[in-house]
Amino acid sequence: MRVDDSRIVPTFELEAAELTLDGGPIAGIDEAGRGPWAGPVVAAAVVLDPSRIPQGIDDSKALDPEDRERLFERIMKTALAVGVGIGDVDRIDRDNILAATMWAMAEAMAKLSCKPRLALIDGNRAPRLACQARTIVKGDAKCLSIAAASIVAKVTRDRMMIEFARELPGYGFERHKGYGTPEHRAALTRLGLTPQHRRSFKPVQLALGLLEAETV
Repeated sequence: MRVDDSRIVPTFELEAAELTLDGGPIAGIDEAGRGPWAGPVVAAAVVLDPSRIPQGIDDSKALDPEDRERLFERIMKTALAVGVGIGDVDRIDRDNILAATMWAMAEAMAKLSCKPRLALIDGNRAPRLACQARTIVKGDAKCLSIAAASIVAKVTRDRMMIEFARELPGYGFERHKGYGTPEHRAALTRLGLTPQHRRSFKPVQLALGLLEAETV
């Protein structure tokens, strides 16, 4: 596990205070995949059981893939509720990435088996929800519920990208997960676009233009 001892790690303090003051349930919400050139945006909502919080939960970006997988399994087994929303490429291209992200967050909340009183959301924008909502910038590094959601969203999306890599070999989706790496750019130029590429994204449009120019 990659842990920087000088870095502040997420805690359950905010959730505990809210539970004491006004009760619960309290959900943490986060997403994975806003920036990539390919694949869906995935959001997760997690309601942790205060008496069964797995040790080691952290911002998914601060964890190695093996630790994310391990914690994903523990969160799924111990959480009071978990919901996942997936905004596919068609939705991203039709509505834009922000709207697709907000939709995925609302969908994740709708799939929870309980109705939260409060949603703690990573970032500075909140979707329209049927409960109170509070946005927290860098919330995945501050609140355990949001950090747990970041892990569920990241692992779910990574697994999807690995499956796409089997269906669409040659692009390296299993390695870069759709992000704009030199490997990905080279594959686009060499192989062209797939149904999983976000045609509304400028780098993808550029690659498409280059490909069209080469075939004229």
